[in-house]
Amino acid sequence: MAEIVKFVDHGAAMVTPVVVEKVLRHLPLWKVEFTQINEPAYPHLVDQLEFLADAVEDFAEGAYRDLPYVAFAEAVFAVIYAHKKAGIIPDYVPHLHRADDSSVVRAVLIQNEKAFAIYAATIGVDWSKITSEP
Repeated sequence: MAEIVKFVDHGAAMVTPVVVEKVLRHLPLWKVEFTQINEPAYPHLVDQLEFLADAVEDFAEGAYRDLPYVAFAEAVFAVIYAHKKAGIIPDYVPHLHRADDSSVVRAVLIQNEKAFAIYAATIGVDWSKITSEP
């Protein structure tokens, strides 16, 4: 997991206001895309991605400002990464193509568990439903 954490940290460091602006423009469609994920091996992935997308929107739009910036930047990176078709494991590899997405999302949730648990409570989401499990 340490290598995934380094990967996430590096990706989050590349998040700029321009990147955030582009993500916000595409996020409504990406949220719909995320709901179409059907991966029994990663049953929490859809809920986790929707949660991170909501956190990105709420922070960027000023609805929730108590999220540490690093958690926000990592969430931005995670939703971008999950949307991309090419990743550590390309999407055309059957039964494994979401393993890297799940690892990136879980790394973000684990590294920022306290901040995201507070955010979940604030917006009325059951944190145990989001969980940091695959």
